[in-house]
Amino acid sequence: MSDAGSAAARWPDLEAITAAARLVGVDAEVSESFGDVTVTVSPDQWVACLTMLRDGLALTFFDWLSAVDEGDAAGFSVFCHLYDPQSHAHLLARTTLHADDPSLATATGIFRGAAWHERETHEMFGIDFPGHAHLAPLLLSDEFVGHPLRKDFVLAARVSKPWPGAKEPGESGDGAPSRRRTQPPRVPDPSWGPRTSGRTDD
Repeated sequence: MSDAGSAAARWPDLEAITAAARLVGVDAEVSESFGDVTVTVSPDQWVACLTMLRDGLALTFFDWLSAVDEGDAAGFSVFCHLYDPQSHAHLLARTTLHADDPSLATATGIFRGAAWHERETHEMFGIDFPGHAHLAPLLLSDEFVGHPLRKDFVLAARVSKPWPGAKEPGESGDGAPSRRRTQPPRVPDPSWGPRTSGRTDD
């Protein structure tokens, strides 16, 4: 087994991963939690990091890529899960993008399988992937406006239909007396959105 394969098989070996990153000039923060390893880099080193993980640590199988809206000014975290089919080692590569203009170089030149995942992430979070050949809508209709997995996206269905997450008596339509009416999350105020006049269509 190669040195890279041996390092992967011994995971979590944070020093081996850090050393492999330094060999190619990648400034990576390597951490471990409950046996899962995460390699965090700046956005400008994203492509170099993924290339290093594929070529230097034998993580040749691209599993998935997605994002998390961290809220407010914290921006967006982008995660990529990679796997070594032989040693069964795996880890998360992670980077953080600014909320104002989230943009990250495409990983499709390293893993062709990233194309679908970047399209979905672009559609759901509004993150741009320069270099991607076809960031066309994937799941939503052409008429859809907005990015539904962003925390600032208003969920109109929570205004036009009863909120299924109701916890207070009377909020689930069970006839029990209501002590307090809670506002559904991610709805700006009670006057927002369409009015149903008390009628609900399932």
